[in-house]
Amino acid sequence: MKLPQKWICILLSIFLVAGTLSGCQSGDASSAAPDGSSQAAEIPEAERDSVIIAMGPTSEPESGFDPAFGWGAGEHVHEPLIQSTLTVTNPDLTIGYDLATDYSASDDGLTWTVHIRDDVKFTDGEPLTASDVAFTYNTVKASSSVNDFTMLDYAEAPDDTTVIFHMETPFSIWPYTMAIVGIVPEHAYDSATYGQNPIGSGRYILNQWDRGQQVILEANPEYYGEQPQMQRVTILFMEEDAAFLAVQAGQVDLAYTSATYSDQAPDGYSLMSVDSVDNRGINLPVTGNPVTSDLAVRRAINIGIDRQEMIDNVLNGYGTPAYSVCDQMPWYNPESEVEYDPEAAAALLDEAGWIPGSDGVREKDGVRAELTILYSSEDSVRQALAADLSNQLGELGISCTIEGVGWDTAYDRALSDPLVWGWGAHTPMELYNIYHTAPGSDSAQYSPYSNPTVDSYMDRALQSPDLEESYELWQLAQWDGSTGVTQQGDIPWVWMVNVSHLYWVRDGLQVAEQKIHPHGHGWSIVNNVDRWVWQGHGAPA
Repeated sequence: MKLPQKWICILLSIFLVAGTLSGCQSGDASSAAPDGSSQAAEIPEAERDSVIIAMGPTSEPESGFDPAFGWGAGEHVHEPLIQSTLTVTNPDLTIGYDLATDYSASDDGLTWTVHIRDDVKFTDGEPLTASDVAFTYNTVKASSSVNDFTMLDYAEAPDDTTVIFHMETPFSIWPYTMAIVGIVPEHAYDSATYGQNPIGSGRYILNQWDRGQQVILEANPEYYGEQPQMQRVTILFMEEDAAFLAVQAGQVDLAYTSATYSDQAPDGYSLMSVDSVDNRGINLPVTGNPVTSDLAVRRAINIGIDRQEMIDNVLNGYGTPAYSVCDQMPWYNPESEVEYDPEAAAALLDEAGWIPGSDGVREKDGVRAELTILYSSEDSVRQALAADLSNQLGELGISCTIEGVGWDTAYDRALSDPLVWGWGAHTPMELYNIYHTAPGSDSAQYSPYSNPTVDSYMDRALQSPDLEESYELWQLAQWDGSTGVTQQGDIPWVWMVNVSHLYWVRDGLQVAEQKIHPHGHGWSIVNNVDRWVWQGHGAPA
């Protein structure tokens, strides 16, 4: 029998894993107990300070481990591990310190002054000073194609422990940017080679990188903080099917998975679910579409969809209802939440003149309530959500067809048709990028929408000299009691679900408490891998 090419690739991946890991860790995930049942194999003492993790192929950084080219940044934000950062995000997504000992902003928001530790060394033995910090940020501003650094003018270091950021414009959420930019050594940085051979001062050192296969990290013995519990971290880049087979073969300790596999029960593993702000929602163009341009239709859709039904039937129960792009974040406005009320949704449509025809499809002034819902043709979950949404809207009298599209055309088509999107980040800029009127335009970037009051709240939030005070302004942009982007406001987007991130975890491995995960199913899981432990070898903080 000839195997399909997909399964040939999967089996080759397993063989590669087995070859890579031979002599590294036991290949048996379970063994027979005296009563004939299956039990997790005992992890050898010598391997209690190492862990093997499977991530998706898209988690491998194409440009290497250089912060100037996206490492730690982009939409899949995570801690860079190899490098130190000035700040960190705490479990509640407030700001904490790494290299920084304190920071402050000037009253006009145009200058940020940060003081840093004086006891940090790079792995080549050279001290890390404020000059390295200034060099890193000036380099990232000039080179980064991933993060937006247009708000920064330049950075300077007046002494070894002080760095001053001069801003082009006030940017109150600068501490969130400082939490993802890894610091590189000015004396040893070459943009052509650094990504493959990074020198940092973080918790780990890059020991080995086999492109397309794996990354091996080793604990930094000169790290200025608490020494990692996990001395060796191996990251394997595998497709989801191959990762699941690797779990079944006992070749990995933790592997990402999806709701598709959540009903499986591989011996020696349990399923771990992590909350996320990795949301799925649809844009509803307020112009250019004769149906969604009606505010009553947008409001009816917002209260007329059963989010929990989507979670139960599409995500196998692994998710939470989404009401905004920033659920559970410090800047989230809980007034965004709505109750599922199909009767009220139908009443809104009736009152607005959308009357059901003989076929059940509503019509107003000769316009039928018909929508095409787009989704990424490569994403089965978004396809399933689009189909579920289509069925639910059909019950409201809105006839829908769904269509898979490539991203090469999706952005343009979303200007007139709803598209199933994925968003969610550890920064309020997610709100700004989605809802704020784009510079030089009369509407937002991704879907036609503009509200001067909402723009004003977000502009004032960015100009605020106090980060925590800015949270309230972000919340008002969502809903201030009379206008906003959610609730009974403009509803240019309807948010459906936050997708829980799922992982198979080998019995005995204690994964430290996770921060809520952002969009993207990759490096976020290992933000605190240094504090993971094997049972009997301490406990994670």
